[in-house]
Amino acid sequence: MHPQRRRRLIWIIALLLGLGAVVALASYALRQNINLFYTPSQLAANEAQEGRRIQVGGLVVQGSVQRSADSLAVRFMLSDLQANVPVQFNGILPDLFREGQGIVANGVWSNGEVMADEVLAKHDENYMPPRVKEAIEAAGHPGDGNKAAY
Repeated sequence: MHPQRRRRLIWIIALLLGLGAVVALASYALRQNINLFYTPSQLAANEAQEGRRIQVGGLVVQGSVQRSADSLAVRFMLSDLQANVPVQFNGILPDLFREGQGIVANGVWSNGEVMADEVLAKHDENYMPPRVKEAIEAAGHPGDGNKAAY
């Protein structure tokens, strides 16, 4: 093989290996930051990996909100009308956060509870996150958004 062709082939192979390494590192980094969505039923069935970042959506169970007197810590139960999971959050809750309201919590699934670092509630008081609504409908309950009964 001609020396100039060999050099060109080596550069092409090195470029492809470098590009492959960049794609592999980017894929690994993105995989670590993905928040998979789970329903309370899926979490209760241990479908989420321990210590993994997740999103969980559902309705805040009536009478379950417990606020700490000396900090911003809040504990509450989240339900999809089939199962409940405890959520612990330390921070300022959205204004529309209340019992019976549909919310989405981002955090880590650990020891059978969600250690949330973010709690989201839509600005419309009748809003229910689409994935939460689908989970409730799949549980055999009407999806009319009537959260007051729970």
